[in-house]
Amino acid sequence: MSGFHSVTKRPSSKRRKTQKNNVQAELLQNLGLDAFWNTPLDPSSMLDISTWNLENRAPLDSKDLPRVFLRRLWLLSQDARSPSCKPSGDALMSLDTSPETLNGGESQCAINPLDLVSAVFMSANTFLQQEMTEHMVQCQFAVPLVLPSIDPEEASHFLLWPLRGVVSQWTSQFLEKNGKVQEGNLASTYMPIVSCVKLGQCNVSKSKVLNHIISGPKSCNDTFLHRGMDGGQLPRRLSNGLVEVGWYLPTGDTARDGFPVPVAISNLRGDASNHEKCLTLLCQASSATIVFCGNLREKERQLLASCKDMASKLILIDVSDTEKNEHSVVGFVGVNLEQAMGLPEGSVLQGEGLSEEELANRLNDTLKDLLPDKLKLVTLEAAANLAVELGLNVDEGTVCKKAMAKVEKVLRGLDEGAAQFREKQLPLQGPWWSKLAEIEKKESKQRKEGKQNDPQLQKEKRDILAELRSYKMTPAMRTFTNALFTTDKVERTYFLNWMKLRLQSKQTEKQNIQQDPSTKLQPDQKNGILEYSDYLTQGANGDVEDSDSFDTDSTFEEDREEQLVNVELQVSDQPCDNGKDLSSYEDIEPHSESRHQPVIEEQLYLMSNGKEIQGGEILSMSHSFDEQLHLESQENGTLNGLGSPQYEPESTLPTPDSNSSTKQEMFPDVSAEPQVAWCLQTLEPDPFSLGLEHFLREMGLIFELTHISPSNRSQKVSRLPSLAVDLLFYGIPLELMDGDASNIPIRWLGSVFAELKRRLPQKQCKTRVLTNLGVHHAKNAEVLSALFGVKFPDGGKKSTRGVYMGALYLPDTLRMEMGCDFLLLIDVEGLCPVSQDNTTKIHDNEMATVAIGLSNVLIQNIASDASSELETDIAFIVNALLRIKECGSMPNCQLLVQNERINTLLQASQLKRVSEMLQTETGYRGTNNAEQPNTKTISSITYVKGPWSNVSLSEPVNAQYSEAVLTLKKNLFGALMKSSTTGLSEFMLHLSAIWDAVKEESFTIGLQNTEIALAFSILCTELSQWETSLLEHMESWFMGAGKKIFATKENALDAEIQNDLLNELKDEGREEVKSEVDKLRSKVEAYLMKDDVLKERAETFRPILMSNMGDLQDKVTEDITQRLATVGESHCSSIQVKKFETLLEKEQESKVHALVENSISTKLLLQDEKLEEEFEGVWSNLLSSFDFRPSETDDITARVTEILRLNLISQGLLKHIKKIEVIGQNKTASFQVCDEHFGYRSRLKHMFEDNNRQQRLKAQQVASSVIEEYNHFVAEKSLLPADFSDRYITEMLGNVEKSLKEKSMEIKSAFEVDLKVYLCSLACQDFQKVHDRFAKDTELLTFITATKSSYLSKFIYRFRKRDQCQRVAEAFTSMVLKPTVLDYIYRPLGMRTVEEIQAKEQQYQSSCAFSQHLLEELINKDHFESFLEYLLSYDSFRLSKIQETVVAHLSESPNLDKWRQKRLGDIVGKIAAAVSETAEGTNGVLSDTKPLLERVCLILESDGNVDVTRASLDGPLFSITTEWDRFVTCLMELLAAMRLELAQEFSQTVDVTQLLNCLPIQPHYSLLDRVRGCGKQCPFCRAPCEVQGKGHEVHSALLHRPKELLPYDLCSVSCCPESMILSNLGQNKDTQNPSVACKDLLSLRPDWNNYPEDPDSQMPSAYWRYVLVRYKDKFAKEYEREPANIPEEWMKITKEEALDSLKEAFLTKQN
Repeated sequence: MSGFHSVTKRPSSKRRKTQKNNVQAELLQNLGLDAFWNTPLDPSSMLDISTWNLENRAPLDSKDLPRVFLRRLWLLSQDARSPSCKPSGDALMSLDTSPETLNGGESQCAINPLDLVSAVFMSANTFLQQEMTEHMVQCQFAVPLVLPSIDPEEASHFLLWPLRGVVSQWTSQFLEKNGKVQEGNLASTYMPIVSCVKLGQCNVSKSKVLNHIISGPKSCNDTFLHRGMDGGQLPRRLSNGLVEVGWYLPTGDTARDGFPVPVAISNLRGDASNHEKCLTLLCQASSATIVFCGNLREKERQLLASCKDMASKLILIDVSDTEKNEHSVVGFVGVNLEQAMGLPEGSVLQGEGLSEEELANRLNDTLKDLLPDKLKLVTLEAAANLAVELGLNVDEGTVCKKAMAKVEKVLRGLDEGAAQFREKQLPLQGPWWSKLAEIEKKESKQRKEGKQNDPQLQKEKRDILAELRSYKMTPAMRTFTNALFTTDKVERTYFLNWMKLRLQSKQTEKQNIQQDPSTKLQPDQKNGILEYSDYLTQGANGDVEDSDSFDTDSTFEEDREEQLVNVELQVSDQPCDNGKDLSSYEDIEPHSESRHQPVIEEQLYLMSNGKEIQGGEILSMSHSFDEQLHLESQENGTLNGLGSPQYEPESTLPTPDSNSSTKQEMFPDVSAEPQVAWCLQTLEPDPFSLGLEHFLREMGLIFELTHISPSNRSQKVSRLPSLAVDLLFYGIPLELMDGDASNIPIRWLGSVFAELKRRLPQKQCKTRVLTNLGVHHAKNAEVLSALFGVKFPDGGKKSTRGVYMGALYLPDTLRMEMGCDFLLLIDVEGLCPVSQDNTTKIHDNEMATVAIGLSNVLIQNIASDASSELETDIAFIVNALLRIKECGSMPNCQLLVQNERINTLLQASQLKRVSEMLQTETGYRGTNNAEQPNTKTISSITYVKGPWSNVSLSEPVNAQYSEAVLTLKKNLFGALMKSSTTGLSEFMLHLSAIWDAVKEESFTIGLQNTEIALAFSILCTELSQWETSLLEHMESWFMGAGKKIFATKENALDAEIQNDLLNELKDEGREEVKSEVDKLRSKVEAYLMKDDVLKERAETFRPILMSNMGDLQDKVTEDITQRLATVGESHCSSIQVKKFETLLEKEQESKVHALVENSISTKLLLQDEKLEEEFEGVWSNLLSSFDFRPSETDDITARVTEILRLNLISQGLLKHIKKIEVIGQNKTASFQVCDEHFGYRSRLKHMFEDNNRQQRLKAQQVASSVIEEYNHFVAEKSLLPADFSDRYITEMLGNVEKSLKEKSMEIKSAFEVDLKVYLCSLACQDFQKVHDRFAKDTELLTFITATKSSYLSKFIYRFRKRDQCQRVAEAFTSMVLKPTVLDYIYRPLGMRTVEEIQAKEQQYQSSCAFSQHLLEELINKDHFESFLEYLLSYDSFRLSKIQETVVAHLSESPNLDKWRQKRLGDIVGKIAAAVSETAEGTNGVLSDTKPLLERVCLILESDGNVDVTRASLDGPLFSITTEWDRFVTCLMELLAAMRLELAQEFSQTVDVTQLLNCLPIQPHYSLLDRVRGCGKQCPFCRAPCEVQGKGHEVHSALLHRPKELLPYDLCSVSCCPESMILSNLGQNKDTQNPSVACKDLLSLRPDWNNYPEDPDSQMPSAYWRYVLVRYKDKFAKEYEREPANIPEEWMKITKEEALDSLKEAFLTKQN
């Protein structure tokens, strides 16, 4: 939705424009500005956009952008032009989002900021454009000069009128005027204009370069929008062809200033080749034209050549990149261009490869060489003439020029001097009016004193009245009023604005001449320099007659003026003839130019506001501008809205040859004359200066005169109050009091207010009054303009003195919120000028008294300057406040501080104290006084460093200004809402009453006495310090009382003890405050008697001061009492909270422990939802069992009764309403159905059914069913952990109605009502119990409930940390401690077993004994497979035999369990000691567990001689942060559990095999290693070496084996070296077992002896022969060969012989 809907006006039915269906129109529609195409925005739109807006909200979508732009612009915010939106939710930008929407964080840009500025300007009328321009210039933004048309077929618009309101000051560094402050209107001031355009495509940002130039070397402001800003890189769809203008204004600081004189810089947006008219205009109208030349083509080359012919000074900047553009004109832009085009040396700057800042520095140097004397001086006014000749539309059309002509007619004769003009044309506000005011004041004083009127005064008064009766309306006032009476509101607006601008221009011009008398030359000293009027006349129309021919007499005849009025009243009804010369209008007579101040060249150079617009200028304007405003008739007769601009080219255009003359006069020749001087520093405003307010004052006095001389009243004069109301609605303030004469035209104001009330609805006349009061240099008008957009006369620049009132009609929403319809703004101008006499001081006091007396809220505007005096500035305010206090009313005072000078801060401090002193009682005036509470209002101080303090536009706006203005507005509206309202009639009566009091001086404090105000201010300062001391003393006392309360500790929960202590302390506090305040009263009384000034008015000040002391006593007493109660309650609550937290901690600890154990046991990780559920259970149980302090309970009967009453009313059962009175009475009887519940027909129908028994029974069943449902309902609600709620009763009544609807019964409504009453009575009893149960310490319960989430978070955190701690401890136990424990237990068990077996078994004494034992066992067992295994797998066979021995040994060992238990105890003790050592000094300390666990391991290794498995400590698993003592507890618990688990395991039956697997050292391997010998075997028969030990070099076997016992031959491959095998394999591939000669083999193995000499010899022992004989067949079968041929002798060997041979062999070995 567009933000402008609230200000949209009904489109005019006349001359409607049809929108073009193009991209530009679409953009306006997307911005929500299409509604303003026919009815543009006007200044009144800013009321809704800015005035009533107290927040600076960001735009949500593109339709908000125009509104936010204007609001921020009025706040002078630097981000006003930002197109960034912050969409809410899923809101999307309404513009195309594909290529043109940029995302920047959370914001979105959907439009180029230049398009936004252009769109708003296109949618605003010329008057709003002027205000926008003023604000943009204050923000140092570039402003539109040439605005493109929405319709591409139409010409662009030259905006001259918006620039006429731009005024600034600067300090030039030029000639003898160096260092002097100068002021001027930037539209009419002669200065160099430098225009910048771009031809061709280039990558350099022209705007950035210009920003560096304007900002100077020390800073860079974004005057011109550029691509680096938000949205700047988006394509421009509306602003191509836009010409902007910005100004460089020197400050006088040589280190900061870039140029010595002011310079205007214009900037053409887009490629100049597409906007030839704008290019031509800039070339012809500028002092210098800068062309940024990119990659040029033939068209651009031709344009550049034409620029050389048109431009006064041409500077080219080559930023082309010819390497990237094949189509560029090679060699055109380059070093030779100066010669090719005949340009002076240095006219072409090379910019390729330079940054914007570097390029700006080069260009800056070039411009410095040209300034100040090498560039022509031009004005923007003159540039408008060229715009007309080029076919552009200029906004100052016929209506504007007509209004300008009327202004010139009104101001004819002003050149003689403002004093003479006021004397001739505004005589009523002269000495007669002042003298009449003095006489009336003297008469009022005499009447007050009861004296007779002084005859001399009466005579003087009659003489004055006689003079006044002879008054005839002067020509100036007749023209002025006729111009205001026009029905064309647009013309009237132009007239009023131009009056302000021309009067301001005259004032500045006069001050300039007064400051520099050297510029006053004789009339003939023109030196050939054109005067301003001649320049305009000749520039536009060379045939116009000399201006002297327009001289007319200064008086007009009455019939002539009446005819003039009739003509003007008919103008708006006639369509304007664009081609008609202005001289054809009867009421316009251009006057001649004054020759008293001839303009020489210096003045042309320095002219800041332009010379008077003479008749020649008027004629030139008729030929210079080709636009006129659409004249829209307003139905309501007020100036709420203005017509939309209607741009149409005029039919009369200048002749073609006028271009040269215009151009010649635009550039006066400055080379032939000495350089001109700039405007000098301003002085104190001329006391006879003239402003629009003086004409309006005269208008009011003309009406006031009609009551003195009724014969002078005419129809026009009678209409003046209506005209004043029109102007008031438009925004022109109404003067309430003439500050020069110090008089109030009561009859005039009464008529105006009567007319205002007549126009408004009777119910819309309530108002509140806001007054801004400050000295003349406090910029009062600017402050109110910044806050509310209302333009008041500026007393700081002129001699304006008076009290002015503006009226703002509140919007509907704010009207309801504030309770009034109007906001009256009162501004006081001209107070405390530098030059003051006694009369001026009296007038200041009178104005301040009247203004303050009318106020609801008073802004004390404080802005001291170097020349201001503290006493003078605040005396009149304090005096006025004291006088208004006597009247019984005091406004709410809000202080506005504009700077931080010492005088300002002192004024603010003193005025704040005085205001608060006088605001002891609110004393609000109005009809609502009885409703206002008697409370003391507190003044607030807001610091706002406004732009009004910047005399120059070169000074930036304070960054905090926007926020400060909004803060001030919030404070003001907050104060206004607390004040009372009054009607317009009451306001006028109050004004009359105050004025009567001022005239009579019915105050104890005289208007001339300033000493009293200063003395009272000093007293307030002293009193403030005394009050501070009192408060410090009471604060010290309170601290002591607080200690007494906290000393009660647990006794605080005893209500009786606590109440007694608090009552005692409160009584003590009251006495202490009373004692201190009595001391303060004594000091104040003594001060009053001591001060001579105050002593005379002691009776006046004593009630105020003593009342303030009483308020102070009450305030401090109440504060101490409340703070004591708060501390007591806080102490009790803190005790309760600690108690609750202790119980909660205990419950949480128990619950966390249980949850951790459960989580560990189940191996499940609990989710937060489960933990929240568990916490909720703990929380609910604790709340239900916690002993809260009982608090007072209330009876819910009234609440239940009220709900039932509303229910019956909503059901249309009002006739039964009296039945609810029984609710709350304790009834024990059950609900009974009676005859009243049935209608007559129903009873008659069932009368024969046992006296309606069935019907009654059915109704009783229904009632019982409803009551049963109620019981269930109550039971359900009672179980909820919540207090009674009114919705319970509402829900219950709804259930009753639902149940009865479901039953089809012939029953009356009385049944439903009685049943509801019965149930509500039960509910009062049942739910009262619920309410009583929850009526505990509600504040404590609220606090605890509010912190529930934090408790829950701590609960979850504790569980997570505890669970993490438990899991890490478990991991350390299982991965580090348990392996260490088991290693400690089992590592020595293996060797212990070996030693025991060796000591017990003889066969393990040596390798020979073990071999003999094996062979004996084999033959005794007589098992072929054993022999086979022994022969083929000798090592594994031996190992298995040893393992069997070990297993048997361990199985029979009786001490294994005891031994393991002992070792377990030892290692657990060592671990516990190491853990305890690391836990010292870590109680409650958060630590990283990994370093501490590593320390445990180090202690075990160093002190316990324990091998710790530490590899698993690497990595992040064990690196957590937790409380080490908590972790140690978990670790100890797990250590104990592990010991118990292992002890139980050790006590159970031992699985020896499993046990062996756990042993780090395997005993059977150790035994094998001990009985193995050297481990070598015979290379021929595989018999083991029987030589003892392992260090021998020659091996020997005792029992060689027959070859038949082996799976291969004696000399087979199995016993041959690898090299021999390979060679034999090469010789005979068909042989599986190739052989070599035994002798060869023997020679190959010299490390063996006892080889058999012959394989067939009888060397094998009887043992192996016996074995061979016994198993020859099995061996043959096993080896898959034929059985061996065994000698007969072998077959006779017996088993015993075999054993004997075995023993003999080993015995021999031993010997």
